[in-house]
Amino acid sequence: MQELLDNLVKINLPLTHKGKVANYIPALARADIDNLGVCVIDMSGNSYASGDYRTLFTIQSISKTISFMLALLDTGEEKVFTKVGMEATGDRFNSIYKLETADVSKPLNPMINAGAIAVCSLIKGRNGEEKFERLLNLFKKITGNKELKVNEEVYRSERETGNKNRAMAYLLKDMGILEENPEEILNVYFKQCSIEVSCVDIAKIGLLLANEGRLPFTGEEIASKRIARIIKTFMVTCGMYDASGEFAIEVGIPAKSGVGGGIMASVPHKMGIGAYGPSLDNKGNSVGAWGILEGLSAELNLSIF
Repeated sequence: MQELLDNLVKINLPLTHKGKVANYIPALARADIDNLGVCVIDMSGNSYASGDYRTLFTIQSISKTISFMLALLDTGEEKVFTKVGMEATGDRFNSIYKLETADVSKPLNPMINAGAIAVCSLIKGRNGEEKFERLLNLFKKITGNKELKVNEEVYRSERETGNKNRAMAYLLKDMGILEENPEEILNVYFKQCSIEVSCVDIAKIGLLLANEGRLPFTGEEIASKRIARIIKTFMVTCGMYDASGEFAIEVGIPAKSGVGGGIMASVPHKMGIGAYGPSLDNKGNSVGAWGILEGLSAELNLSIF
């Protein structure tokens, strides 16, 4: 495995210059385009890593899987799906226009920004700070990393430039989806996206989902098998933005990407994978991390299809 990962990082490193780092969030524009790393953790606790796997990056949209998990735990499946749908969009992750169409009464799924903002409102807490603290504590428990924290510079950058997300939140308030102060919910969302992680951290998230909601090494249930399966299904249908269908065909592993450059993948009953490369394609997915996952899936026959 180690030799395979080393080789995949080497082969895919040139791809990083075929993409661009995210620049619509100013603090992300300074990422090193040549960074590329991967971590694989299997059910027995064996961990393999290569490249820049220790490099910290902000989790961004990968966080949507865990905020969605917490909303389901707090509020229940029935309530959650009155606020957000189950269907893929085929649109950009930050698209807003379908919220204004006559036949759409809620965001189409929890992996697009509008859906993730709606999900944040379903997390229990007396205010936004308490909601976020509960979410951050869940991340710490899943990863076993008590040092997880918000990158304050990225958070401020997100908050100051997130005009489209702000527009979504106020539209959701007008639609009756958000029942609380939009600014308070946006603050939760901006903070969750700004949590700093490494490939190891997101591999552990993937491993939890691969083990159907249980921490593999203690057996503790964090979420039910049903919730874990719902999340993995959304990862397949919506997790790679509007390239989810292509990724399902070419890689075939439930995965969630983020514009910070990370891709978290979960191979059911086998392993969790975290890959990172800040150079993105035109749909917001890491070109290098995608290449690593595609090669890994092909070599180890990991496709679930």
